[in-house]
Amino acid sequence: MAHDHAHSHDGHSHDGHSHDGHAHAHAGHSHGPGHVHAPADFGRAFAIGIALNILFVAAEAIAGLTTGSMALLADAGHNLSDVIGLLVAWGGATLAKRPPSKRFTYGLRGSTILAAMINALLLLIAIGAIALEAVQRFAHPQPVPGATVMLIAGIGIVVNGGTAMLFMSGRHGDLNIRGAYLHMAADAAVSAGVVIAGAAILLTGAAWIDPLVSVAICFVIFWGTWGLLRDSVTMSLAGVPGEIDRDKVEIELLISPGVTKVHDLHIWPMSTTEVALTAHIVIPRDHPGDAFLDEVRQRLNSKFGIHHVTIQIETGQHNDCQETRCA
Repeated sequence: MAHDHAHSHDGHSHDGHSHDGHAHAHAGHSHGPGHVHAPADFGRAFAIGIALNILFVAAEAIAGLTTGSMALLADAGHNLSDVIGLLVAWGGATLAKRPPSKRFTYGLRGSTILAAMINALLLLIAIGAIALEAVQRFAHPQPVPGATVMLIAGIGIVVNGGTAMLFMSGRHGDLNIRGAYLHMAADAAVSAGVVIAGAAILLTGAAWIDPLVSVAICFVIFWGTWGLLRDSVTMSLAGVPGEIDRDKVEIELLISPGVTKVHDLHIWPMSTTEVALTAHIVIPRDHPGDAFLDEVRQRLNSKFGIHHVTIQIETGQHNDCQETRCA
């Protein structure tokens, strides 16, 4: 995670006070009109989604064991991992609301990033288990009642599709909520695939269709999971969020009146909904004042969705620093 560093220029150390024409100014938090600073509360959505999916997993698992359908068992296993995933995501969202403390000065906002990563890892484990069982079923296919498969999976479309709708409004601005939404939406699509498999079994009597659908389910889950895992790992390593172009942010700072140089620019996610920035900007003339800082904060918020901005102003003569010392 990036922090504001003390650097020496022209033999003077920046410690928050004015020294020989150098001064610090720390920008506070800005709330642009187009960005919601606090994450929306999806507690009710999580509770409803978890309850519905637990009931459905139980029904689907019983039906899968009774009929011997690998497709139903595979879907039940995936839905069970989603119940756990919803619990993890809910826990992360709840912890993110905890206030800052002396030890956790940003609060526990980063728990939403951990929740998204755990969610992705759980899904990868589920994929492995489903794929292994499906491959074994190819060698020893079992007859499956297509009508029962279609009925149970049809219920799954309603349950999973309805749960996905609960998280639809937050899918663009929060990776943690997006994970919950994608899982539920994928489940609805997978359930639709199982319905198709049941119809194909009824028409052809081919038992191998059941494990084939299970393998297809694995590919669908993996496709959505990979993006979730990649983004959550990037966030956990304090990488610049994918929707933010670092170079454009630097240009935005450079076009500010009087600015001649920008260095020590750091942009990182504090949570799945909040982004922070620290930067040193060089203005050779006098300190521009608080109005300048407020204007810069508002631009960064409105154009890039960066909520927490800390800017250090450096005035007077400034020696170019090497990248190895400034980064």
